[in-house]
Amino acid sequence: MAGYNSPFDLESMVVNTKAATVYAAHETSLFLSGEIIPQVNLPAGSNIAQIPVLDGGTTTTISAAGATDDIPVALVTDANSVNIPANIFAARTVLRDLGGIDPVDIGRQLGNKVSASWDAAVAAVLETAGIQDEAVTLATMNLGDIFNAVAAVRAGGESGQLYGVLGTTMAASLMGIAMAGNNVAGSQYGAEALRQGFVGQIGGVNMFQSSSMTATKGCIFSADAFRIAMFKNVDLEIARRTAAVGNDVVASLHAGVGLVDASRAVTLIGS
Repeated sequence: MAGYNSPFDLESMVVNTKAATVYAAHETSLFLSGEIIPQVNLPAGSNIAQIPVLDGGTTTTISAAGATDDIPVALVTDANSVNIPANIFAARTVLRDLGGIDPVDIGRQLGNKVSASWDAAVAAVLETAGIQDEAVTLATMNLGDIFNAVAAVRAGGESGQLYGVLGTTMAASLMGIAMAGNNVAGSQYGAEALRQGFVGQIGGVNMFQSSSMTATKGCIFSADAFRIAMFKNVDLEIARRTAAVGNDVVASLHAGVGLVDASRAVTLIGS
């Protein structure tokens, strides 16, 4: 690997390369932003995040006639807790002093590699977790398959926003069959789906597609089904490597992801 830098311009190289690394990672990752799966930030030095699973306690109903006693105490207890260990996702290269490779291009490549590894780790958790598996026949996939998964999550009492992440083949089947069919024919939503390839919102579910998922799988879940333990977001370090007559360039992400409440997620398995 070659580059034009030298030990005398290391500081200027660090700023540009780091900016490109962080930007590329967040632009290409579906899960780094924390908008789909909430993040819990941990202090430096931690290696395990303990996520409490709290029950809702109980409520007391008082009649209109009133009551003279105090409302009973309803303790909110930690019914269980989930430990999410930290992992390090890292990519490294060595940039020699000779040549003409722009360090910014190196930063973008390293950022893309880190985000791809992270999204694959999150997708693996989405594919294996859930209260049930919803079998989907891809050749005849329709909106009813999504509604069945939604109903399974809602039946457990979940009333919040739901999200869906589909593999590329499953997303293509949904858009190609369900969107082009009579169920959305002539609608603005159907027109947008066909015009832009946007999976969009179906039955109250914000739908996304990801190449990190197995192509024929998907997951419908609420925000509280999973948690991301963020120990250190995407960062870049550059150090002089004398033996290589260049610089070590390492991009890294310290994070973990885990299932917190299986009753809030359904895995879609296509065949």
